[in-house]
Amino acid sequence: MANRIMLNETSYHGSGAIQEIAAEAKAHGFKKAFVCSDPDLVKFNVTSKVTDILTANDLTFELYTDIKANPTIENVQHGVQAFKVSGADYIIAIGGGSSMDTSKAIGIIIANPEFEDVRSLEGVAPTTKPCVPIIAVPTTAGTAAEVTINYVITDVERKRKFVCVDPHDMPIIAIVDPDMMSSMPKGLTAATGMDALTHAIEGYTTKAAWEMTDMFHLKAIEIISRSLRGAVANTKEGREGMALGEYIAGMGFSNVGLGIAHSMAHTLGAVYDTPHGVACAMMLPIVMEYNQECTGEKYREIARAMGVKGVDAMTQEEYRKAAIDAVKQLSEDVGIPSKLDAIKEEDLQFLADSAFADACAPGNPKDASVDDLKVLFRKIIK
Repeated sequence: MANRIMLNETSYHGSGAIQEIAAEAKAHGFKKAFVCSDPDLVKFNVTSKVTDILTANDLTFELYTDIKANPTIENVQHGVQAFKVSGADYIIAIGGGSSMDTSKAIGIIIANPEFEDVRSLEGVAPTTKPCVPIIAVPTTAGTAAEVTINYVITDVERKRKFVCVDPHDMPIIAIVDPDMMSSMPKGLTAATGMDALTHAIEGYTTKAAWEMTDMFHLKAIEIISRSLRGAVANTKEGREGMALGEYIAGMGFSNVGLGIAHSMAHTLGAVYDTPHGVACAMMLPIVMEYNQECTGEKYREIARAMGVKGVDAMTQEEYRKAAIDAVKQLSEDVGIPSKLDAIKEEDLQFLADSAFADACAPGNPKDASVDDLKVLFRKIIK
C-alpha cells in the first residue's frame, strides 16, 4: 500500500510573514478577498494586521465575521451566500480552527455546489474540484488547519460534530506568523497548545503512522513540550516554538489520522460547547493509559521528546508511565482542568455512541467499544 503525503503548495514561517500576503495575491492574479475572521479578532485589531496590508497594496476585500468557536452548519450556509454576493475570488482565513474550518467548508461548497447540503460533506466526500483558493493565517498555535485536509463542523440540531476529510480543501498558502499569535490570552494559548500536542501524540501512535509521519510527530512533541509554557507566558521564544510545532504536527496527522482522544473531544464540544483544546487535554492522558499496551516502544520516544531523563534505563512500564505523567504535568502547568463540571452520568451513553461514530475513532491503535468509551468518559466526571 502506498503512503500519501499532502502539504501546502507554499508556506511562510516567522515574524513578519504576513507581509508576503500581498505579493502572493498579486502573483496569483486574485481580484477580491473574502476575509473570514471571528468578531473578537476584529475587535482587538488582529484581523486589521492583514487587512491593512491589503489596503496598502490596493487589494480589495470583504470582511465576513459570522464565525463561532465551534462553527455550525448555519455559519457555513450564511458564509456561502455571503461569498456569492461578495464577488470575491479567493478567501483569506484569519483565526484559529473555527475561521479556517468555516472557510474550507465555504470554499468547497462554492466549487462543488452539489454538496450545498453541509452534512453531505461528512467523512470523505467525493468532491471533484479544489475549493476556492485559501490563504490561511492562523492566530492560534493549535489546530494546524492551515496545513491539513480536515475540517470539523457542528450539527447543533443533532448535538454532534462531524469531521470532513477532503484533499480539495487544503489552503494553497499558509502564513504562520508568531506575531499574529502574540495577543492570544493565556487560556486560549494553553488549550490550543494542548490540542497541538494531542495531534502529535495521536498521530504518532495511530494505526496508519509510518516513518515519515513519525518524524514530523516526534519533532512536534519535542518543540511543543519545550515551548508551550513559554507561549502561555507570552515569551517570544515560546510563541515562535508553538507556531512551528503546531504546523509540523499538522504535516503529520493530516496524512495519517488521529484517535479516540479527538473523537471524544469532538463529542464534548458538540454537547457542552467545551473548548476543543481543553477537551483534548482532559482526554489525552486517559486515552494514552488505555492505548499503552498497543504502542510498542513509542511511549519511550514520547517521554524522551518531552524531556524526560533516563528513559533508556527504564522498563517498558516505567517509560509508559513517564510519558503519560509528562503529559499530565504539562497540562497542569498551563492551567487545564482534568475534570469537566458539565458532564453527567446520564449523558454517558449518548457521548459514547457519538464518539464511537466519529471519523477519528477508527485510527486509534486499540479498538474501543462503546462501553470502553463510557468508562473513559466517566474518568472526567467531577
